[in-house]
Amino acid sequence: MSDIRPAQGAGPGDAPRHPFVATSLAASLTAGDLQTSVAWYRDVLGFAVEREFERGGAPFAVRLRAGSVALLLTQDNGARGSDRVKGVGFSLRLTTTQNIDDLATRIKACGATLESEPADAWGARVFHLRDPDGFLLVISSEQ
Repeated sequence: MSDIRPAQGAGPGDAPRHPFVATSLAASLTAGDLQTSVAWYRDVLGFAVEREFERGGAPFAVRLRAGSVALLLTQDNGARGSDRVKGVGFSLRLTTTQNIDDLATRIKACGATLESEPADAWGARVFHLRDPDGFLLVISSEQ
């Protein structure tokens, strides 16, 4: 196992010399079938379609929103192979003030299969599921 060490010249507890200050994080996921993925995020999870993007008269991306969270879905153009595995070693954690058990029940009633049932973990209530392209979503209460 390797050590994760502070930046060169920084001692334990010291701030990095040039800290990165991010103000938000936006996720963009590539969909094998854009319309199928949009329908899943809209009808199963409850995201709203915020904007559709077209190129040459054909849709190629859709921005979705759930509360303050925005997600961009883009149509996979197949350049890297249509059968490639997506999302390996990657997950998106979405936190909510809503009741996690009620959300899981509603999501299952919409036909989705959970990777894990709601459980308590790290001070939060959490469950996991995958979108139509295999991206892992972690739905969690706030800690």
